Amino acid sequence: MAKPRRVIITCAVTGAIHTPSMSPHLPITAAEIAEAAIGAAEAGAAIVHLHARNPEDGRPDQSPEAFAPFLGIIKQASNCVVNITTGGAPTMTIEERVRPAALHKPEVASLNLGSMNFGLFGMLNRFKSFKHDWEPAYLANKDIIFRNSFQDIEYILTTCAGNNTRFEFECYDTSHLYNLKYFFDQGLVRAPLFIQTVFGLQGGIGAHPDDVMHMKRTADRLFGDNYQWSVLGAGANQLKIAAMAAAMGGNVRVGLEDSLWAGPGRLATSNAEQVRLVRQIIEGLGLEIASPDEAREMLQLKGGDQVAF
Repeated sequence: MAKPRRVIITCAVTGAIHTPSMSPHLPITAAEIAEAAIGAAEAGAAIVHLHARNPEDGRPDQSPEAFAPFLGIIKQASNCVVNITTGGAPTMTIEERVRPAALHKPEVASLNLGSMNFGLFGMLNRFKSFKHDWEPAYLANKDIIFRNSFQDIEYILTTCAGNNTRFEFECYDTSHLYNLKYFFDQGLVRAPLFIQTVFGLQGGIGAHPDDVMHMKRTADRLFGDNYQWSVLGAGANQLKIAAMAAAMGGNVRVGLEDSLWAGPGRLATSNAEQVRLVRQIIEGLGLEIASPDEAREMLQLKGGDQVAF
């Protein structure tokens, strides 16, 4: 009998979208981020996607020094694949955004494939009181363009080229897939591509099943067998889109970066809780989750012994 297909679960544990006042369970300090990542891995995540924050007020912090403490703890405690963001926050320069991945040389780094309007202001409909002065102004800004020009993307690719780091290519709209095809045709990225299609963020493609199908069809046409597909559904879309993608042959991403919730009106108490929920869906479909080493094989990663942390 054929073995069940293996599904890679990525867990994005904190991100730069949600602010500390939105959930007491959002990891802020290095110790909390490390604990969240290790817990997610123990629950079944093969990959953990990491941002850093200022431990005092929870602001996004893209200094390599902010990453170092939790990277070391995670590496000692877990075999999971570490994925460092180069997205940072939309308010940061490209030079700031690439520094942690360039210095720490992870197995995987995220890479955004196109510029886009970026709106977090919808969250102000739900959240009204804030602990820190920076939070409401950060969320209310309707003038954010998340810049990822061809020059920016090439800068990240060339800066990290000598590290043998592979990328989680985050595609928020159809044009981003075509941008990735350009870099693939130029030989600046190589197969197997790890394509993370992102649904339901204000400024990107929506979260309707037709949107998911459209992105999958487009990626199939552009890349054929040269990629591994994964999905990220924002907010309440997280588990619905994960279920759809898992049934369609894809991999999934969960985590408090993408959604604070574990059900209608119920905050997730940890990243591990979301991993367990999506694992239940995957296994309910008769599939199995990929271990970290199986994910390394599927994505042809360099190995956890080849990083600089």
